[in-house]
Amino acid sequence: MAHATIRDVARAANVSIATVSRALNGHGNVRANLREHVQSVAAALGYVPHTGARSLSLARTNAIGVMLPDLHGEFYSEALRGIDAEASARGLQLLLSNMHGDQRGTETLRFMRGRVDALIIMAPDIDPERLLAHLPASLPTVLISCPDVSADHPQFRIDNVAAADAMVEHLVASGRRRIVHLSGPRGNRDAEERIAGYSAAMTRHGLSPRVLTGDFEEESGTAAAQALLGDTERADALFAANDMMAIGALVVFQRAGLSVPEDIAVAGFDDIPLARFVTPALTTMRVGIAEIGAEAVSRAAAILAGESDTEIRWVAPQIKARASTIGGAA
Repeated sequence: MAHATIRDVARAANVSIATVSRALNGHGNVRANLREHVQSVAAALGYVPHTGARSLSLARTNAIGVMLPDLHGEFYSEALRGIDAEASARGLQLLLSNMHGDQRGTETLRFMRGRVDALIIMAPDIDPERLLAHLPASLPTVLISCPDVSADHPQFRIDNVAAADAMVEHLVASGRRRIVHLSGPRGNRDAEERIAGYSAAMTRHGLSPRVLTGDFEEESGTAAAQALLGDTERADALFAANDMMAIGALVVFQRAGLSVPEDIAVAGFDDIPLARFVTPALTTMRVGIAEIGAEAVSRAAAILAGESDTEIRWVAPQIKARASTIGGAA
């Protein structure tokens, strides 16, 4: 084949472009029989790697920069677990950093240049125009749950509106009517979208929305639950915008002598591992953040291998109905 490309080799060998690149560049994370197969296909097609591209490939850092709003807590630990597992499988190193708000985040973006081959960014709090202005144009970047930007970068977006709507439907179906939503911090993309989904569902059922503002930390769940205990007309369900706030509230309700879910149902969002192990087990919306993290690494690696990717992939969370909401509805 005249002027065969890496895409032609990948298609003929029935493997990804990234696998062809690793096999022909002698990476150790390719099985010997697969490497031989790719090499034989490349030879049969007469494929000759571009010497300039190969030089750039060999000069890479083999590192991916990861920027998250925070590096502690179960949600971000799950994201990093998925990212690290996929990066390790590909022989890649990680350079981690907190966003720490707009100013620190943009400084970190500048620091990453020249130190990593690609970026994975989760920044639901960052101003989209500021984020776009500081993204290195030549550095492949995968965005997770970031504000709307017009940049040509691969993205993952969580369908928070539909997920929050689905949780309200679940609670209403179990007989709950006085459903309070404990939100994340105002201005946070995920928090605002979950408020929107909750409010729309409540209005559709002729119910009055009530939103308490939290900060995604367990302590704000504790504070919200204590406030609800003092209400004259007590809520019969609390839907928190993440699992840690829900768990904080759950503990307070139980210590106050309330039975969950008989006296009050409690639901969260994310499905962190701890949600399955509290008592009662927490009903939540499963995001699959570890899987998103792993796929983000795969998409970054594919771009480095020559693929084009500007797709926005929507993630549809799935409800995990557990003992904290099932039964005991008034």
